[in-house]
Amino acid sequence: MGFATLAVISLAALLGPLLALPRRWGLPVVLGELVAGVLLGPTVVGYLDAGNGTFAFLADTGFALIMFVAGAHVPVRDPSLRAGLGTGALRAAAVGVLAAAAGFGIARAFGTGHAAMYGVLLASSSAALVLPIVDSLGLGGGLVLALLPQVAVADTACIVALPLVIDPDHAARAALGALAVTGSALVLFLVLRWLERGGYRRRLHQLSEERQFALELRISLVLLFALAALAVRTHVSIMLAGFSFGLAVAAVGEPRRLAKQLFALTEGFLGPLFFLWLGASLDLRALGRHPSFVLLGLLLGLGAVAVHAAMRGSGQPLPLGVLASAQLGVPVAAATLGTQLRLLAPGEAAALMLGALVTIGAATAAGSVAARRGQASVVSTPVAEVPD
Repeated sequence: MGFATLAVISLAALLGPLLALPRRWGLPVVLGELVAGVLLGPTVVGYLDAGNGTFAFLADTGFALIMFVAGAHVPVRDPSLRAGLGTGALRAAAVGVLAAAAGFGIARAFGTGHAAMYGVLLASSSAALVLPIVDSLGLGGGLVLALLPQVAVADTACIVALPLVIDPDHAARAALGALAVTGSALVLFLVLRWLERGGYRRRLHQLSEERQFALELRISLVLLFALAALAVRTHVSIMLAGFSFGLAVAAVGEPRRLAKQLFALTEGFLGPLFFLWLGASLDLRALGRHPSFVLLGLLLGLGAVAVHAAMRGSGQPLPLGVLASAQLGVPVAAATLGTQLRLLAPGEAAALMLGALVTIGAATAAGSVAARRGQASVVSTPVAEVPD
């Protein structure tokens, strides 16, 4: 992998913003990046090799940063979020029960033996997708604020559960690894909170700003990569490392300057690189060779939409229930881990991503419907921040 390949990747990544540019389409940026990866990968052109060690490592780095930013954007300090935590947790649990039943039925119909994994996929929500949709459409009000805890609980629970269900033979090892990573993130939260309350972070920030040292970014990357190393060492997904550390930072309060720096690093390069790698790692021709997996992907996507939409019975508006079905990180991790561990059948990883794309399309449309129905107002879903 050389600079010419990086130039092609950076150029291809522009397809994401280009597709997302028309606001009336409401398409997430990641969709264009995935499409670019598919086009440049073995499905069409064959230029990008997802098996290249350097490419794969840079993609893993991007994935860790994406999940960190997603966790940091969960507004855990927002009182409205905490107030709706009980209702959100109950809805997430109800979705989980329905998802388990649906996952069992789908796995039995296709004979894959992955009922538990499908259940986790169907139950998952993606804060990294839902929050930007809410912000971009200006959705707000009590009903929307009640949605955020549901998404946060589902996202966190499914991220923790995925390593346990994707490889049941090593579930105990994965559980210990998940405990080690989340425990370490909790320790980091306590340390960061102590530093914040003691004024040490403020002094560090002033020194960094005066001398242009970017110390907060450097230290954050050290801690993130250390957690990612622990995750790899304990055989759990780096997704958990990134997301749990992001939640810890959000709970303390992420400085705006650090948020901008991380946004530039992640969204400007490593994030798009990851999604192009993911697209290049999916050989969609395998779906053509195994047509049943096309149906599997559609059922997984539609099933996720259905189990979340069922919360209409709890008083949640249908568009918001469908919006909560948007998923990305968990299917990505399932496809990546399943492929690396050789647990998925040929074409099954592509089916998982097809299901995720179905939920993204449904959530995008549902968000637009919610906006048209008058659920657009002043939102209160900012990144948890402390002053510069």
